[in-house]
Amino acid sequence: MRAFQQPTQQALLPTLVSRDVLPRALALNSAGSQLANIVGPAIAGFAYAAGAIVVYGACMGMSVFSITMFSAIRVKSQRSGREPLTLQSLFAGINFIWHRKEVLGAISLDLFAVLFGGSTVLLPIFAREVLHAASWGLGLLRAAPAVGALLMSLYLAQNPIQRRVGRTMFGAVALYGLATLIFAFSQSLFVSIGALMLSGAFDMVSVVVRQTLIQMQTPNDMRGRVSAVNSIFIGASNQLGEFESGMTAGRFGAVPSVLMGGTATILIVALWIRLFPTLARADEVSGGVTARPGA
Repeated sequence: MRAFQQPTQQALLPTLVSRDVLPRALALNSAGSQLANIVGPAIAGFAYAAGAIVVYGACMGMSVFSITMFSAIRVKSQRSGREPLTLQSLFAGINFIWHRKEVLGAISLDLFAVLFGGSTVLLPIFAREVLHAASWGLGLLRAAPAVGALLMSLYLAQNPIQRRVGRTMFGAVALYGLATLIFAFSQSLFVSIGALMLSGAFDMVSVVVRQTLIQMQTPNDMRGRVSAVNSIFIGASNQLGEFESGMTAGRFGAVPSVLMGGTATILIVALWIRLFPTLARADEVSGGVTARPGA
């Protein structure tokens, strides 16, 4: 169900707000998600004292409320009719991304950066063997990236990035890799928490710029399919990234695994700047595309 829900929700937002406030809307949307990631588990912990049925019942109730609110949204369709299902229409999203190098570069940059730069799956090992922290320390480590992302998303909601978006995105990913290296070298719990907060903040900059750029560069009738492909990339990078981190940690150790991941992220940024120079030179996100390739 989430495979249908996420692309639809991503494609819906640009139809509800004007183009000039879309970056702020995306930042606020991300802020809400990060706040839920922080507050939700804490509330669930208290709610579980009343029994599991209370927790799952609350989830069902909030889901029904969310569906009810979504059903009240009315969006005027800009399409004259439903496109017939063909092999060409089935792969239209992939074809569109392949012919829009800025979109391809932004999506693939996130794919490989998360694939190699992720370290959260190894936090229990770092808490126990490197930082010698108790369970509360592990809790702080897990919450740190979300806290950093939340603070940055609130900042971006008030101060949207308007110019030099390409350089900003590449710089944010490079700093994400640098924060990962700091975390790998750290022997202090609080330095590690700070590094993880920075990684979450820089990742949020990349997320907001990438989502805004993709939405601005995609025509209305292609947003759902492009968002679906983007969701596949995001899901693949998260899952494969955790597998890669665990595999390299088992072979070389947790610290070398994170060191290699942070270094690989910075190298990927340098390589992507050469492979996608137009993306690196992108100055603003307001110049949307109005037609498909070949239309």
